[in-house]
Amino acid sequence: MNKYITIIALAILTISCGSDEKKATSENNSPAVSIKVSAINTDNNNPFFTASGKIEAVESVTLSTRSSGYVDNIYVKVGDKVRKGDLLISINNADLKAKRAQVNAGIIEATAAYNNAEKDYNRYKNLFAQNSASQKEMDDMTANFEMAKARLEAANAMMNEINSQFKYVDIKAPFSGVVTNKFIEKGDLANPGMPLIAVESPENFEVTVLVAESEISQVKKDTKVDVLVKSINKTLSGIVTEVSTSANNTGGQYLVKITLDKTDAKILSGMYTSVKFPSNKKSAINKVLIPLDVIVKNGQLSGVYTVSQNNTAILRWLRLGKTFGNDVEVLSGLNADEQYIVSAEGKLYNGVKVAIK
Repeated sequence: MNKYITIIALAILTISCGSDEKKATSENNSPAVSIKVSAINTDNNNPFFTASGKIEAVESVTLSTRSSGYVDNIYVKVGDKVRKGDLLISINNADLKAKRAQVNAGIIEATAAYNNAEKDYNRYKNLFAQNSASQKEMDDMTANFEMAKARLEAANAMMNEINSQFKYVDIKAPFSGVVTNKFIEKGDLANPGMPLIAVESPENFEVTVLVAESEISQVKKDTKVDVLVKSINKTLSGIVTEVSTSANNTGGQYLVKITLDKTDAKILSGMYTSVKFPSNKKSAINKVLIPLDVIVKNGQLSGVYTVSQNNTAILRWLRLGKTFGNDVEVLSGLNADEQYIVSAEGKLYNGVKVAIK
């Protein structure tokens, strides 16, 4: 029985070896994949650090109301351009109109009483000067005139208050810009403080980032910085305009604002960025940086293809650190004197023959 098992095992081994030999021969005879390689980029002469942030419009507002009422009409859609003073939303204001009519009637009555009191006052003033009116009569006319004047002023003040309330039922654009959001629909009930519509100006943008306490001392106002907009892969320039000195409300990190220079790049609010701040810290060890787009992902593993001494591709697994713009720091797995493959004219895998162009 053992004799037969031994014969079968030898036969399987022979077949397996023959198959491996054919596979190796086939791979050795396949043409080499043309590749391009790049040397490691090290950065120690111009140290910097990065912080992630988001683009925001310098002029941005979310409009609300102080009055309760149903939305009569919405005159704009998201994306519409508006000019300062354009009517955006109207809220039912029948009660407010009725109050304004009452106040207006009160103003008319108060104006008539004031005019009549003013005439009596001026007449008695002349009579008093001619000793034709008594002091009491003059005092009564003066008091009547002052009361009429006060009632007219109160009526006008009430009208001003009513008119100010109309600003919160006829929602108008506070500046020229673009409608970026709409939080309510026609017929909905609007309540005081409820967000109704958002408007922002697309002319000027800024970036808001949070900087760690270990690096905030290196950030100075009016410093020029590079801002990578990740979604469009564009690097813009900006200047630091605000540096917070407190991290009490930001989770131990410090708020920094960067105003972007004018640009033709198609940037929008909400786009994520990576801001590159200059650093005065000198590192004794060169940073090993490679482009993000050459990284090979396999689950939680990250690697890059290198070239062996036998001119074959080798996938090298790496431990990565911080991202610096389009590059990422390699903490281990790749040395500063090694090259890596940046492009290939065929499929790369471990052991495939390669030829550097």
